[in-house]
Amino acid sequence: MRKVYLLFTDTGTLLSRVINLFTKSNLNHASISFDEHLNEVYSFGRKQPYNPWSGGFVQENVRGSFFSNATCAIYQLTITEETYEILRSRVKQMEARTDYYRYNLLGLIGVLFNLEWNRDRAFFCSEFVATILHEAGIYTDAKPACLTRPQDLKEWQELTLIYHGGLRTYLQKQGAMQQIPQAWHKKMAT
Repeated sequence: MRKVYLLFTDTGTLLSRVINLFTKSNLNHASISFDEHLNEVYSFGRKQPYNPWSGGFVQENVRGSFFSNATCAIYQLTITEETYEILRSRVKQMEARTDYYRYNLLGLIGVLFNLEWNRDRAFFCSEFVATILHEAGIYTDAKPACLTRPQDLKEWQELTLIYHGGLRTYLQKQGAMQQIPQAWHKKMAT
């Protein structure tokens, strides 16, 4: 069995505050990661961190300044090796053709009014996560991906919440966990 992680963040930007207001929720950005240390995090979002109008498929740098004050929730999903490879392959295919995809800003308007607005090769963050999970045969919610909000994904029964709080704090804890075995091995060698 393998694990993937769904990361939900709130960066505190003006755009995220507006989205929070409309959704009456927080943590309105969804991403998928293939490791608990969040070294490989993928989503549809800003291609340039401080330009909300330039969006598309991105590998996010959650250690960068844009996420430095972010609040997050991290959920773990246990899947088979085969499903893990399907997800990873799909993401790598998209990564190889990033210019082929666009951010689905019009789709966000559709979500606001509960109108299906499927656009070819265009996704917003939770639509992307729901789509690839559905393509892998594991997320079978009746709601179309183009109407899936981060809150819908967070309510999915297959997920296990493993952390809620400051993203920087989580990353620091992960860093400390990574260093313990190395230090222990060095001490044992002397």
